[in-house]
Amino acid sequence: MIAHLRGKLIHKEPGQAIVEAAGVGYDVVISVPTFTALPSVGAEASLHIHTQVSEDQIALFGFLEREEKRLFERLITVSGVGPKLAIKMLSGLNPERTVQAIRGQDHAQLTRIPGVGKKLAERLVVELKDKLDDFAVAPTPTSVAGPAVDDVLSALVNLGYQRPAAEKAIEQAIAKDKALNADFDGLFRGALKVIR
Repeated sequence: MIAHLRGKLIHKEPGQAIVEAAGVGYDVVISVPTFTALPSVGAEASLHIHTQVSEDQIALFGFLEREEKRLFERLITVSGVGPKLAIKMLSGLNPERTVQAIRGQDHAQLTRIPGVGKKLAERLVVELKDKLDDFAVAPTPTSVAGPAVDDVLSALVNLGYQRPAAEKAIEQAIAKDKALNADFDGLFRGALKVIR
């Protein structure tokens, strides 16, 4: 099985790369994050490869980052998620956000991906939420900032609210009153009103 491929990048487009190694051009299915991170055509490219063998074909799925390949391999263990859908998921949400959505049981985020319905989103969460502990995820930066924002976010998460819901509530509270981003008590009360 092919696990890694290094060679001259002779073609790339969203969803596909062709890498020439030892005179052979390998057609590789790639995600959008891998496509955007690839060097320009003609340069040397190096991809981590997952080889999928079925009755009628051998398909190569390539990833610039090892973490993305590992997540892809976890996703395809879920019934109803084939390699093409897993690539689509990693193109719709980057690996970090995919892990956060599954860990945070954020079905709404997952169902925004074409091909992922409510039932599949629930299955992804149930089957994978405890199997992604070895993926490092940086805290999501909120689109709002201020002295009180981090403290209120921490307080809401400690109260048991899901992080994405807490971030949204904080953003909505600040949208109503910009001064709240420096007022812990006011922001905390405002966010609680929104989140309930």
